[in-house]
Amino acid sequence: MLIRVDPTRHEPLADQIAACVRRAIADGEVSAGGRLPGARELAASLSVSIHTVLAGYQQLRDEGLIELRRGRGATVRAGAPAGRAAMLDLAGQLVAAARHIGLDEEELLDIVRAAAAR
Repeated sequence: MLIRVDPTRHEPLADQIAACVRRAIADGEVSAGGRLPGARELAASLSVSIHTVLAGYQQLRDEGLIELRRGRGATVRAGAPAGRAAMLDLAGQLVAAARHIGLDEEELLDIVRAAAAR
């Protein structure tokens, strides 16, 4: 699994890390039980703080996609559906696009509700 970040993008680095892992899960590149790179190792390879990597991993944990265990690292949760990872990634892209054009949260939700009603 290849994780890349672009410090010139407006998206926080932790969000970029989480998005890369989500895509890897959605694409089947990493499956249930698969181990993610260690936080220290990944931080060193990306030239970012370990706290940045951990923040990205914590997002994924909060979304129910990975498990974090002290001493055992991060692994993809059994039952973490690839479809859910793909939807979370798409939702993140939608939110970023909405922010880019100046939509607030309520306007974005109205658009999503309208699309879901079709």
